[in-house]
Amino acid sequence: MNISGNDYASNDHVALAQDLRLLTRLGKRIVPLDWVIDTWNGTAVRDLEDCVVLTCDDGSDLDYFDLDFPNHGIQRSFYNVLVDFHAEYGRAAQPNLHLTCFVIADRSSRQDIDQGCLFSKDWMRDIWWHSAIRSGLIGIENHSFDHNHAAVKQPGLAGMARGDFFAVDNFERAEAQIANARVLIDQEIAPAKTRVFAYPFGHIPPYLINDYLPNHGERLGLAIAVGDGAQPVTMDSPRWNWPRYICGWHWKNPDALAQILAQAG
Repeated sequence: MNISGNDYASNDHVALAQDLRLLTRLGKRIVPLDWVIDTWNGTAVRDLEDCVVLTCDDGSDLDYFDLDFPNHGIQRSFYNVLVDFHAEYGRAAQPNLHLTCFVIADRSSRQDIDQGCLFSKDWMRDIWWHSAIRSGLIGIENHSFDHNHAAVKQPGLAGMARGDFFAVDNFERAEAQIANARVLIDQEIAPAKTRVFAYPFGHIPPYLINDYLPNHGERLGLAIAVGDGAQPVTMDSPRWNWPRYICGWHWKNPDALAQILAQAG
């Protein structure tokens, strides 16, 4: 979450609102992540030229609810930013507008992260997941059991150090972080099911991409996993490490995003 002010560089919600307009002005089509996956794996045929997919990580309540953020006032949620765009431009401007939210599965761990990082305001809930999916504007996917976040009070599995997802380096830890997360999230969003995993911290453990996911990903119903990578997705993108561009890291202003889009073609 990036809310340290109320301008583009300091606020991802302000940035998203501006980026939707920029993408539309540049003729880019925003489509669901599922469309790209199904085209990539050959289960659908779609024209994806000039298409962009939107994602966000961690799953705070600010993804769905407008909230009064300390020192910075009422923040428009990502969901309502999408709703506002359709209200202003009409659905025809982006008929397939969609955002995928990668969420943390374990409720207790989310509460710890809320207390340690979000002012103890109970802003890491799952009560909005179903409504988000039903809206047709947001999908819910897997961002691990507890992010292996340093704020989580429960000790890491088998002595695993907190605050580093590279520590997920064996089968037991992978099952705890990915398989267990899938069970919990799928229970909350049924009948929908997760099919994508996003690596916490942008950490891509070699064990996961080289061993665990190639051998167990299909058992878990996973189609792909996503990291960062700062490259466009192509038919040659590695299944268990699809690249993404991240606002605030790979670009910090609209001109930089426009340059990325121009280079991507």
